[in-house]
Amino acid sequence: MAPKVLVSDKLSETAVQIFRDRGIDVDFQPELGKDKEKLAEVIGDYDGLAIRSTTKVTEKILRRADKLRVIARAGIGTDNIDKEAASKKGVIVMNTPFGNMITTAEHAIAMMFAVARQLPEASVSTHAGKWEKSKFMGVELTNKTLGVIGAGNIGGIVCERARGLKMKVIAYDPYLSQEKADQMGVEKVELEALLQRADFITLHVPLTDQTRNILGRENLAKTKPGVRIINCARGGLVDEEALAELLKSGHVAGAAFDVFAVEPANDNPLFNLPNVVCTPHLGAATTEAQENVAIQVAEQMSDYLLTGAVSNALNMPSVTAEEAKIMGPWIDLAGYLGSFIGQMTDEPIKAINILYDGVVSEMNLAALTSAAVAGIMKSVNPEVNMVSAPVIAKERGVKISTTHQDKSGAFEGYIKLTVVTDQRERSIGGTVFSDGKPRFIQIKGINIDADIGRHMLYTTNKDEPGIIGTLGRVLGEAGVNIANFTLGRAAAGGEAIAVLYVDEPIDANVIAALQATGKFRQIRALEFDVG
Repeated sequence: MAPKVLVSDKLSETAVQIFRDRGIDVDFQPELGKDKEKLAEVIGDYDGLAIRSTTKVTEKILRRADKLRVIARAGIGTDNIDKEAASKKGVIVMNTPFGNMITTAEHAIAMMFAVARQLPEASVSTHAGKWEKSKFMGVELTNKTLGVIGAGNIGGIVCERARGLKMKVIAYDPYLSQEKADQMGVEKVELEALLQRADFITLHVPLTDQTRNILGRENLAKTKPGVRIINCARGGLVDEEALAELLKSGHVAGAAFDVFAVEPANDNPLFNLPNVVCTPHLGAATTEAQENVAIQVAEQMSDYLLTGAVSNALNMPSVTAEEAKIMGPWIDLAGYLGSFIGQMTDEPIKAINILYDGVVSEMNLAALTSAAVAGIMKSVNPEVNMVSAPVIAKERGVKISTTHQDKSGAFEGYIKLTVVTDQRERSIGGTVFSDGKPRFIQIKGINIDADIGRHMLYTTNKDEPGIIGTLGRVLGEAGVNIANFTLGRAAAGGEAIAVLYVDEPIDANVIAALQATGKFRQIRALEFDVG
């Protein structure tokens, strides 16, 4: 059955056609974005939800989204999505950070010109038949210092455009390396220095707990007298009440805002103040940008629903279509290793340690780690997936660590998974053979070569004659056919293990019959989600 997607906001017809052309069953119902109750009623029928800013994806809606696998926002901001609830539900949240980068950056530059030359007020005055030439004295941008808070995708374009205007650009961004700053031709500074030196300040960061009110009352007071502030990023980055006071006092010479703490902004402390330019969140409002983000959201969602490729996800590692092809068997292996450990471990897990060796160490380790953790957590909650597993592990205080190294053994690559509890450490290793099939190659430090099937049996015992015969006899009497049988031992007469891949589930009667022989220290029936 084809995946089913709901488009609950206005989106380009081009995007809707892309879904159809890719074989996706799409319902275009933009009116649902304004009707939370109706959206909650129907959301359970869909694998994907494509939205813009109108639709609010709340925890209540997500509770009803039993089939939902992905939410994609045509645009950058995802404040209208409860990402924590989505992650717990196992739903990927995507955005489209590149489709409107230029448009938003250009709007910031336009707003900077507008506030520097008081263009909106001058236009209104002239339309009114006045000729107040001396009233609207402006300032040049040339040779002024622009302080850019956030030098990522959009901020980086603003830096480039500003340098073309012969401005001196200084940037505050904790993630900006000195090498990257040098390449961009900007001076990397701390926030304190930016506030003290900038003639213009423009913000280009997401709204997070760390950035909320980054220009609060205290920081605004540190700004250079006569500064002009532009915000085309997110509402809530600037304390609007404090800014209004500084505009009235003259400390801040002007402001240009496209975004506000409360939207739609029907009332705001910045409204009707002299030399304050306001627009109704137009940063991405160009024909080109809307078409770009719509196309991008349709392509991203289709890629994920049809191939498993993940791009621009906010709550799980991205996996390109090419990576998905190569990594597919390794992601499966990581999940099987985690599932084995999860089914074998009854006590609370304190830590998960994963070793990546050889070719697999050069792959997308974040995705592989998510798959391994999901495999472990599914033993407790079958609804867990690669999105929700890291969230659940964090909630339980499980520490996750990874190590990668060059090829160190007989295999081109392998993964070794170890979990730590208060009672013990348990480990299992696996690889992917040239035929693309994952295999278990080591359990408890004992080398084996075991196929992985849907129904499996794992036993431990003292290495002694008769084990194979006992297993064969008991399973045969129960009518369980053995597809593959693997043995391994630490040393002659020492600890030994057996891993059997069988055609039927192992029920409690078989386990009891094996226990009754007195030959086994541990017996565990295992189930794996093998396609």
